[in-house]
Amino acid sequence: MAGEVLGIDVGGSSVKAGLVDLKGGRLAGELIAAPTPRPSTPVAVTNVLAALAGRLPASAGRVGVAFPSVIKEGTAYTAANIDAAWVGTDGASLASQALGRPVLFLNDADAAGLAEMRWGAGRGCRGTVVMLTFGTGIGTALFAGGKLFPNTELGHLELRGMDAEKWTSARVRTAENLDFPAWIERVNEYLAEMHRLFWPDVFILGGAVSERFAEFAPLLRSPAELRPAQFAGQAGVVGAALAATES
Repeated sequence: MAGEVLGIDVGGSSVKAGLVDLKGGRLAGELIAAPTPRPSTPVAVTNVLAALAGRLPASAGRVGVAFPSVIKEGTAYTAANIDAAWVGTDGASLASQALGRPVLFLNDADAAGLAEMRWGAGRGCRGTVVMLTFGTGIGTALFAGGKLFPNTELGHLELRGMDAEKWTSARVRTAENLDFPAWIERVNEYLAEMHRLFWPDVFILGGAVSERFAEFAPLLRSPAELRPAQFAGQAGVVGAALAATES
């Protein structure tokens, strides 16, 4: 459909896709999803991308793919929540071959942050903003003066002798059956360390758990302003589509 761009968000547990209306900054139809394959090798994941794209109406132009890795010029350099075979893989070229169209690959949290800064919780913020996505891991996107500093990967910041995401992610909350008070104590510890290092003006808390922000917001502590993401689980798809048209 004219004016609509395909965005895809690859996560550790699911792959989501949708057509995005970039004039309105919203999904143009339904958000569809499929489980992330096990093992999540380049070929297996690329097959899922093609299958999801085939279920949606045709769209023109480049496709945006948000991916859980440091991405430089379309190539993956890390693989914390995806198969290690991705390291060194030119994901953009591989996906382009499968979809028959140009593809832009970018870090998944960066994509989510772009959506929130353009149309969501970060709109109009000119100071330092840190977007945090709580899911299988913790994704981070850092903005200063509205500009993205890409591939920060601060979910791997050391906390209690381990990667912070192994202590504080939404997956850990589910696996350890933590209630909100217990989990938010861990989140507050992480926020304190992030604030000590970056002194942000605003933290945007994203991921599917952000839809329940009102339930746990009174438990949060930070000198920075705390805002729930407006796009929640759709942010990666929307931001990937945005990046595909502007990069």
